[in-house]
Amino acid sequence: MMTALATVSDVRAASVGFDVELSCEQQTSCSSCSSQKSCGTGIVSKAVGNKSLNWQLNTEKHVKPGQVVEIGLPEKSLLQSAAVVYLIPLFALIIGAFIAHWWIAPIFALGEGLVILFAGFSTAAGIYIAKRLSVRLEQQSSQQVILLRILGEPIS
Repeated sequence: MMTALATVSDVRAASVGFDVELSCEQQTSCSSCSSQKSCGTGIVSKAVGNKSLNWQLNTEKHVKPGQVVEIGLPEKSLLQSAAVVYLIPLFALIIGAFIAHWWIAPIFALGEGLVILFAGFSTAAGIYIAKRLSVRLEQQSSQQVILLRILGEPIS
C-alpha cells in the first residue's frame, strides 16, 4: 500500500461516520536533487508547479478541517493508471505504423511519409483513449483511499 500525507479540506456528517474531503499536493523529488538546475525535468517541474489532488473518503474517525492525515492507496490502481497512460499510446503507435507499412502504403503506392503520418494519427488516438480510460481509473482509485492515521494540526 502506498501512503501519502493529505490535509482535511471539509468534513460532513454522514449516515455512517463522516464524509471527509482531502487535498494533497503531488510531490516530486526534484527539490532535493543536486542536479535540479541542469536537469530538464527539474526545470519543467518548477515551471509547471505542483498539482493538487483531491480525495474523498468515509471514516468513523472524527477529523477537523486543517488536520494532516496519512492516507493509503493500493499499488494496483497506480500500476493500472501507469500502464494505461504509457502503454496504450505506445501500442497505438506500433499498430498504426504496422498497418500503414504493410497495408495502406502498398495499396496507395506511397512511401514512408504516409507511414509516419498514420503512426502519428494512431498515437494521437491512443492518447485520447488513454485520457478517457485514466479518468475512469482515477474515479475508481479515489474510492479505494483509506484513512490510516491522524497526524495532527498543520504547522503554521
